[in-house]
Amino acid sequence: MKILLVGVGGVGEAIAAIAKPRAWMEQMVLTDYNVKRAEEVQKKLGDPKRFPVEFIDASNQKKIEDLARKYGVDLIMNSVDPIFNQQIFDAAYNVGVKYLDMAMTLSEPHPTDPFNQSGIKLGDYQFERAADWEKKGLLALVGIGVEPGMADVFARYAQEHLFDEIEEVGIRDGANIAIDGYEFAPNFSIWTTIEECLNPPVIWEEGKGWFTTPPFSEPETFDFPEIGPVEVVNVEHEEVLLVPRWVKTKRVTFKYGLGDQFIGVLKTLHMLGLDNKEKITVKGVQVAPRDVVAACLPDPAHLGDKMHGKTCAGTWVKGSKDGQKREVYLYQVADNQACMQAWGCQAVVAQTAFSAVIAMDLLEHGGWQGKGVLGPEAFPPDPFMEKMADYGFPYGIKEMTPETVA
Repeated sequence: MKILLVGVGGVGEAIAAIAKPRAWMEQMVLTDYNVKRAEEVQKKLGDPKRFPVEFIDASNQKKIEDLARKYGVDLIMNSVDPIFNQQIFDAAYNVGVKYLDMAMTLSEPHPTDPFNQSGIKLGDYQFERAADWEKKGLLALVGIGVEPGMADVFARYAQEHLFDEIEEVGIRDGANIAIDGYEFAPNFSIWTTIEECLNPPVIWEEGKGWFTTPPFSEPETFDFPEIGPVEVVNVEHEEVLLVPRWVKTKRVTFKYGLGDQFIGVLKTLHMLGLDNKEKITVKGVQVAPRDVVAACLPDPAHLGDKMHGKTCAGTWVKGSKDGQKREVYLYQVADNQACMQAWGCQAVVAQTAFSAVIAMDLLEHGGWQGKGVLGPEAFPPDPFMEKMADYGFPYGIKEMTPETVA
């Protein structure tokens, strides 16, 4: 398989590092606006023939198409901030190759009632074009990171193997990761974090469809394996837009453990308008406030050696099996030290990247097949989960039935 990797930040580097030992990965073109960054990753990988470097402007659809044709790629892997999704998605369609991303096209809040009604939803742009992709016989696999991605596979697995009826699918994410030497340093793209945390969270309910709530709503404490109790809150995320399309359930939610400090910083950024992604003029220079915030913070790709702790991502499912109530949590725990030793990448980006690489593996070998615009739930879950341990990311299942919950 030949892959055009668009974006070689933390997650892009992890995708390349995890894919490198796999014989099916013939070539992965490392493309980035920051060529020095791509060359840095190429040097770490130590295989310039399999990992050539190219400059790319992800806002320029034609340049993406030109590079895809130049290298004769089979697949375009989108690993940049989702503001560029439309161009990359459309480029793959025009070239006639498979497309993968880990975050879908962006939402826009409802113009008059943003905390109750959804406006343009995550992925709407892509799903509106699903028939065109299917007619052309092409596959766009959207939301194939860890969340969304692995968590969606878990939801499908729960439907097929663990439950007769599902009442709620709730993605729950928590961590105890600390970063030495920084009072505030996000371990993932701050641009994406601002987008998903300050937009109105989406919830799906049977008979009601998708609706929204205020940011950071419905706090609850969730007991994460190997981490312990963490307060989680509603956050806008793709799983809520994906799961109901393929998994029969009455409710879907996403809650993330942000912590009081992180929520306070995000609220302050919003209050000051520093979360704005539209450019403003500052002393004659056009600049987006959110880009300034990102530039002021350390690059998550270079924080691995200062991080310690674990991150847990997973899917809590509530329902019934054989006439009995049941609750389970399917999860994956990534330890930062282990990820640094295995791939030279910090835990959060490595955990995000491995699902994309497994998906490439399955597509290359026929374990997953499809056409159109599909989420991870559209595919059989067993082939994916059988490969997780081999890729260094084994999963666990925690029974949480009411009788066993403390």
